[in-house]
Amino acid sequence: QVQLVESGGGLVQAGDSLRLSCTVSGRASSNYHMGWFRQAPGKEREFVARISRNSLLIDYTDSVKGRFTISRDNAKNTIYLVMNSLKLEDTGVYYCAAGVRSFSISDNPTTYDSWGQGTQVTVSS
Repeated sequence: QVQLVESGGGLVQAGDSLRLSCTVSGRASSNYHMGWFRQAPGKEREFVARISRNSLLIDYTDSVKGRFTISRDNAKNTIYLVMNSLKLEDTGVYYCAAGVRSFSISDNPTTYDSWGQGTQVTVSS
């Protein structure tokens, strides 16, 4: 059983930056492609970014392209999400997820097998 723990969230002002981390334990992170999702109050969980096992495939939702960067260090079993130029609409609980199904469908949260507990990101004006 794999466990995921997110960290790095917080309260920031618009335009600031944050780095989220997701630490994987129980199994090596290299077994999984990984995704970041977020959920704002009253909204469904949405895809933010994903990265394949070997980091060769990376994808972002359009609203964060050019501002967010996903990366991973399999030696440290850690996945990162660097968020720059944060906007009010980036506010939400950010979750990391681990999946073994095809990367091509990994923008769909239902394709993931394991989830972290989430970390709150709040962007204020």
